[in-house]
Amino acid sequence: MQRIIVAPSILAADFSRLNDEIHRVEAAGADWIHCDIMDGHFVDNISFGPDMVRIVRGLTSLPLDVHLMIEHADHYVPRFGKAGANSITVHIEPEAKHDVSKTLEQIRDSGCRAGLTLNPETPFDLIEPFLHKIDILLIMTVHPGFGGQPFRADQMPKVKRARSLNDKIDIEVDGGINPGTAKLSIENGANVLVAGTSIFHSKDYAKAIRELRGE
Repeated sequence: MQRIIVAPSILAADFSRLNDEIHRVEAAGADWIHCDIMDGHFVDNISFGPDMVRIVRGLTSLPLDVHLMIEHADHYVPRFGKAGANSITVHIEPEAKHDVSKTLEQIRDSGCRAGLTLNPETPFDLIEPFLHKIDILLIMTVHPGFGGQPFRADQMPKVKRARSLNDKIDIEVDGGINPGTAKLSIENGANVLVAGTSIFHSKDYAKAIRELRGE
């Protein structure tokens, strides 16, 4: 079984003391830092851009896992690579308005691990041709754009199917991840857990991370 990776999403952190928040999750045992990039077009919210990723890069040595919930990701990939991303995940949906194959090449050219994301409404068939061309598959277990949504267990067949087709890639789940939904996700083949509220809104970050891993 692959090691379980916990990637706290800084979207749920207290931005007024981001330095402290990042150091706290790092000390608590986080494996990656997850950065949610939203443009107000592909999703109905706006978060932050490459400059914030560059700031985060200066605060931690942990891998930065950048999820681009944006249109025209190909236009922005080089900027996030230069800002210090270690992995960049882009959406496969046509609404993201980019050439998926070319963007994956672009991500690798930027020196990053390449990932694709599948929204809850998107059929798994769309991702299958790319499963052996990526390092990370992110299965959204909520509709992207806002934190605090309930976990969608109906996405677990996608996780299970992906793991059966490729046992080498990281399979990431994002949305409504808590100890119970983390356990279900792991049982179906996920090995990367993105968690925002369940970590940053807890009193004990280390305990929250251990519980997500099932320790």
